[in-house]
Amino acid sequence: MTKLPVLAASALFLCIQSASAETLTIDTSFKLTSPAFESGDTLPADLKCQRDQGDGLSPPLNWTTAPAGSKSLALIMHHYPRGTIEGRDAPSQYWLLWNIPVETTKLKRGNPLSIGTEGSDKDGRRTGYTPPCSPPGPQHKYTITIYALNGMLDNLPTQDSLSVDWQTMTDAMQGKIISSSKIEFLN
Repeated sequence: MTKLPVLAASALFLCIQSASAETLTIDTSFKLTSPAFESGDTLPADLKCQRDQGDGLSPPLNWTTAPAGSKSLALIMHHYPRGTIEGRDAPSQYWLLWNIPVETTKLKRGNPLSIGTEGSDKDGRRTGYTPPCSPPGPQHKYTITIYALNGMLDNLPTQDSLSVDWQTMTDAMQGKIISSSKIEFLN
């Protein structure tokens, strides 16, 4: 008599598990690249900060079409400074960009069309891109990640905002990420 409810519960669990596995499928064809450098390369001199004789503009970026179900895109460029640990400390943010239209597949150098909404720069003084300006010594690793999201980040401001930092943006993306792709460079 108790076997029937146990069998029914087992069948229900298998159905839920199967449905969950289907919704968690990640599209590995979603790929971020840059025509200015390969992932792992040193940042080209012309893209460095002005102190290092670069123009300080954001690098040009390309990505493949977003996976099915994507409604918007977001982008984060970050770096873990010396003394910080990934997974424990928040990184330094160099570019926060959200509500990028899903049909977008590239950002030109400097993002001249102002695609997306931008958060705080590294120092919290203005919105937009911060060019990397590493101190002398060992090179630092910077990561740019593009995220395909299942909705707009409507819990963030609709205008560029200093109030959005790395933590605010990553919290806003929780539960919305369908897929992501990253490239890294050294500076």
